[in-house]
Amino acid sequence: MRTSTTVEASGGDWRETVDFVVEAEKLGMDICWVAEAWGSEAPSPIGYLAARTERILLGSGIIQLGTRTPSAIARAAITLSNISGGRFLLGLGPSGPQVIEGLHGVPFARPLARMRETVEIVRQAVAGDRIDHQGREFTIPLPGGEARPMRLSMRAEHDLPVYLATLSPKMLRLTGEIADGWLGTSFVPEGAKEAYFD
Repeated sequence: MRTSTTVEASGGDWRETVDFVVEAEKLGMDICWVAEAWGSEAPSPIGYLAARTERILLGSGIIQLGTRTPSAIARAAITLSNISGGRFLLGLGPSGPQVIEGLHGVPFARPLARMRETVEIVRQAVAGDRIDHQGREFTIPLPGGEARPMRLSMRAEHDLPVYLATLSPKMLRLTGEIADGWLGTSFVPEGAKEAYFD
């Protein structure tokens, strides 16, 4: 069993947070997830923590789907994986209408399709393929112009595990189908019966 903790860069004194993560690594903690809600974002603090640690895995817990394009998520994930020596875990989640619509002004629509397609596009980019996707939520490249499918100019030097923070039965099924792991960031045991499915 692996042990983990969660931090947020906007909560309190950042120096204390960094000292906490460095000490957690010394004590044998396996993973540090960096939260992203309506305060700080996750990738920047993860980059800083990667420079201050050597062994502990660092994960986005979670990057919210509606806040970035799939290609932007892929670029950040590959960059963090490469600079951390393969210690980055990509945690994604749909968030909710209040944050996605209320803060970012992006419709919180079809999170299941958005999640599936985002993971597909991220995996294309991580594999070094040209990003070419025609789906319900994303069409890359945008049709009608001169754009052609592109591949990122950087390559993923390490495996890049994808974890999904999901709760509904359909999202949990999708997690089992396409993800490397599950993040129960908002899960409470009392809600297990509602999420259970055969």
